[in-house]
Amino acid sequence: MTRAVYRFRGFKIGPDLRPEAEPITSEMRCTTCGESSGKAEEFEGGTAWAVKHLKAHPDHLEYREHITRPYRFEPGSWQ
Repeated sequence: MTRAVYRFRGFKIGPDLRPEAEPITSEMRCTTCGESSGKAEEFEGGTAWAVKHLKAHPDHLEYREHITRPYRFEPGSWQ
């Protein structure tokens, strides 16, 4: 009978800061009508869009920001 040997490896998760990682993006969405600013790498664009949208629709007072941030597991040492 063959014996199996198992080794364990720890991993740590965190934001992916590598140069080739996907960019962090943000999108502002009106919760009243569902319209959105579209994804952008500049966070100020979403708030500027919300101000314009509010001027066009004064009764649309609630918004939600969606942020997409890539994460990556970093392998640790074998135990």
